Amino acid sequence: IEDPGGCDVFVALEVHGIDAAAPSPRWLARRVQLAGMRPISLAVDVTNYVMLELGQPVHGYDKARLRGPIVVRRARPGEKLVTLDGAARVLDPEDLLITDDRGPIGLAGVMGGAETEMSGATTSVVIEAAHFDPVVIARCARRHKLPSEASKRFERGIDPTISQVAARRVAELLVEHGGGRIAETATVVGTPKRPEPITIDAQLPSRVSGFAIGDDEAVDALRTVGCDTSLEGGRITATAAPWRPDLTDPSDLVEEVLRIVGYDRVPSVLPAAPAGRGWTKRQRLRRRVGLALAASGYVEALVSPFVGERDWAALGLGVDDVRRAALRLANPLSEEEPLLRTTLVPGLLRTLARNVSRGRTDLGLFELGSVFLPGVAGRPKAPSLGVDRAPTVDELKELEAALPDQPLHVAVAVTGSRGAAGWWGPARPSSWADAVEAAREIARALGVHVRVEAAQQALWHPGRCARVLLGDSVLGHAGELHPRVCTAYGVPPRTSVVELDLDALMQQAPDIVVAQRFSSYPVGKEDVALVVDSSVPTADVEAALREGAGALLESMRLFDVYTGEQAGEGKKSLAFSLRFRAPDRTLTDAEIKAARHGAVALAAQRFGAVQRG
Repeated sequence: IEDPGGCDVFVALEVHGIDAAAPSPRWLARRVQLAGMRPISLAVDVTNYVMLELGQPVHGYDKARLRGPIVVRRARPGEKLVTLDGAARVLDPEDLLITDDRGPIGLAGVMGGAETEMSGATTSVVIEAAHFDPVVIARCARRHKLPSEASKRFERGIDPTISQVAARRVAELLVEHGGGRIAETATVVGTPKRPEPITIDAQLPSRVSGFAIGDDEAVDALRTVGCDTSLEGGRITATAAPWRPDLTDPSDLVEEVLRIVGYDRVPSVLPAAPAGRGWTKRQRLRRRVGLALAASGYVEALVSPFVGERDWAALGLGVDDVRRAALRLANPLSEEEPLLRTTLVPGLLRTLARNVSRGRTDLGLFELGSVFLPGVAGRPKAPSLGVDRAPTVDELKELEAALPDQPLHVAVAVTGSRGAAGWWGPARPSSWADAVEAAREIARALGVHVRVEAAQQALWHPGRCARVLLGDSVLGHAGELHPRVCTAYGVPPRTSVVELDLDALMQQAPDIVVAQRFSSYPVGKEDVALVVDSSVPTADVEAALREGAGALLESMRLFDVYTGEQAGEGKKSLAFSLRFRAPDRTLTDAEIKAARHGAVALAAQRFGAVQRG
């Protein structure tokens, strides 16, 4: 053994004079077949059967095809091996090999080589039973994409003391059913490593589980799983059985004790409610937004936070778009999605497309989740901390300084129809207005007033996009997706999306949203149509009308936009429905007319609005 780190025990035992034509006994072939393996020949079936019986993978070589002694070593640059599946494999220097004088004859613990394969003419066999390092075998099997029955067992850990028993069992079965004789001595190289004893406080299982477990009961439980156990001075010393390589520390022993004693003995105790108001303000506001969107007919989706470069291309983001500056994972789950998202839209669109492909064509989804922004350049590197102690205050500050900004965003995607069709008529198709209304619904849930004005932004349709503002700050955008984006993600045309910075909204949200007092007095309704320049934002006209109407204005709704010949070139007509009501009296016609006149007058003063009709 040239690499004792990769192989600490190697056993070789020869059997000569086997009847090459001897078939496998029916009981053995049947058991191998029931285990999901194909019967091949006596020699092969016996090695497979012993592996299933004892858990020790065993391999056999045709003695006539071997040249010189068997050596266990790492691969050398440029070496190749044709394995039993007929594939020619280029070996990596990290691969552990079984070799003879001619070169590699097998990938240790994974698969043997075709050069020394046992065949129907084999009469002399060299039986190999060894103990290999689990990590080495696992990496080799994944490197060559070759998961075998042997590698699956080695990488999970086997009993290092059973190699000689397994080799002898194979030899005896071969002689019993195929004749021949066993060599007088076996070649045994290396000594199996014995597990180190582990000492724990006898009351540790009780402290971890929360209920009383006697010292003797804990000792008996460990003996049940094969541990050599002693109790002295309130401390338990246990040496794990060689077939339990997973028992390496006190936590493993506690887990075994609880498993044997029974998890059903853990008492069901309700935790005491902590003092204080419970949820933080941020948690309450987040839940309020989720409930408001759910009440509006949207379904919450939990989406993976990983994206890839292909998403930036699908969204049509420019090379200088700040959303392209994403953090790259050191060990991504998928090479196609190695980045942390800077926007919620890609994942939400993939979820929408998956639902549409399964027949859900009328659907509205929303997500509340964090995005990850690298922030300023030169961010400090996160310190590497141990797990043996709690971090200090300074270490926590260093960790926080190294973290990227992670603002909470909310996104809504809607496609198909809103509502259901029936005898009352067809369903209303969704539009960009639904995305804008979702933004307003989010703001209303938080008790914040936002403005909406026309804009252009990558991934939205150039003429059907609006920016959502809180004061002068842009919270996000809403509107109909660009047709190119719909095609890239496989969602229906005219799908609409809104994404807002929820953290920025919540910072301005009051602790308590005061509901408006409901008035029992009649409402006064007035409609007004104003002609303004096409360049004037509708939101600004609406704001002027609200301000001019005063406190008597209960609500206002834009119900028509006209840009035809009658409005004039470069003009548009905006029609609003105004509702007036007082909390303490019935409004007179004069009061309603005065409020309406004040609204129109202020719009005319600011934007040159002219009343139609």
